Amino acid sequence: MRLSEITETLRKIRVSPVKTLGQNFLHDRNLARWIVHQAEITPDDYVVEIGPGLGALTEFLLESGARVLAIEKDARLANFLRGKFRYRQLEVLHADALKFDTRKLFAQRNVKFVGNFPYYISSQLVLKFIRFPSPISLWVLMLQSEMARRFSASPSTSEYGALTLQVQLHYRVEYLRRVRSTVFFPQPAVDSAVVQIAPRDPFELPECDYDLLQKLVRRGFSQRRKQLGKLLRQELPHWNDAAKTLGLNPAARGENLSLQQWIGLTNFIAPLSVSEDRSHQTERFPVVDQSDRVLGSASRAEVHGNNLRHRAVHILIFNAAGEVCLQKRSRRKDRHPLVWDSSAAGHVNAGEEYDEAARRELKEELGIDIALEKVLKLPASERTGQEFIWLYRGQHTGELQFNRSEIEYGDFLPVAVVSDWLASRPADFAPGFAECWKAYCESKL
Repeated sequence: MRLSEITETLRKIRVSPVKTLGQNFLHDRNLARWIVHQAEITPDDYVVEIGPGLGALTEFLLESGARVLAIEKDARLANFLRGKFRYRQLEVLHADALKFDTRKLFAQRNVKFVGNFPYYISSQLVLKFIRFPSPISLWVLMLQSEMARRFSASPSTSEYGALTLQVQLHYRVEYLRRVRSTVFFPQPAVDSAVVQIAPRDPFELPECDYDLLQKLVRRGFSQRRKQLGKLLRQELPHWNDAAKTLGLNPAARGENLSLQQWIGLTNFIAPLSVSEDRSHQTERFPVVDQSDRVLGSASRAEVHGNNLRHRAVHILIFNAAGEVCLQKRSRRKDRHPLVWDSSAAGHVNAGEEYDEAARRELKEELGIDIALEKVLKLPASERTGQEFIWLYRGQHTGELQFNRSEIEYGDFLPVAVVSDWLASRPADFAPGFAECWKAYCESKL
């Protein structure tokens, strides 16, 4: 919309821009078209738009043929958009984006995100929608210029800080262009900027204990002008020795360390276990016949290499809300790395029974010991990797201690979301889990 059209439309629908909602309407059509172009939208995409307002970006998103979910907090503007754009692929949701359950997006095949964020909640919105792991493959955002510079900052700059590292740990951020305040009505007091955010390749950076990294970063920037040796004294009492080993300046402050150096510091304090690699050399599994009778035992390599029938357990842990915990398998796994799996799962070892293996895996992977219920048994087949699988379930309301040597990440998800996600993107999951989940859901009918 041109400026004259915006003012006339606002008059007709009796809307005065609300400062507390950050309502500043874009009236530069060329800029709107350019922003949408940066997102490389195709008809196969599902686009989430935050703060559509009068539809400056929505218009061009819809022209691409993509399905669009526009989340608008102002009911008057939501109703206006429904009347203005009569596209079947548009859903206008009158809601507060900060309360939107982003996990629902896992059910969509190709998700992209476009938004002209209100300044006063831009950091909250970004952190919510890039919460790792995210189903979104690309973000194109217009933010307050200062915030955009913080997200895309480099080390040893004034904008570089804990927020920068929190975002850049899993994402690449590119500052695309500055946007003058004059392209908005009413005109804000500061300029904006457009950034593009994309997930990093999972192998781009070394793995580490992400929780510890975040803790160190928060502490390292808690007093910006203070040296790290003093701020991290509790975790690194011999800072000078650590700095020498890592090639760091002993007088370094938080802003002087790159993301890679922060990861190196984290792994210096808490090196990740290599138990997964070691277990490959020593594990032996029972080899069984078509009726699950033990014939003997063989090494992991022999069992997998010769596609021999063997045994496994899968465990589904639910919280009090009825959500199920899924884990993202470690990059170190010899089979199906970096895909989603049951809450805990593993092979039955030689000389071990199913129940014993289930309790062991639960303790090793999630750090808990709770009562488990046997649900069903799946026969060995190509779909299960020639594993006979006993499926268990249990309920846990406390914290889970994910074993970082075997699990990249874990989270609780609504059952319906898991089913829809599996249907739309089966390649995201380990085949054994897919069979277990289908059988589990059918058993509940």
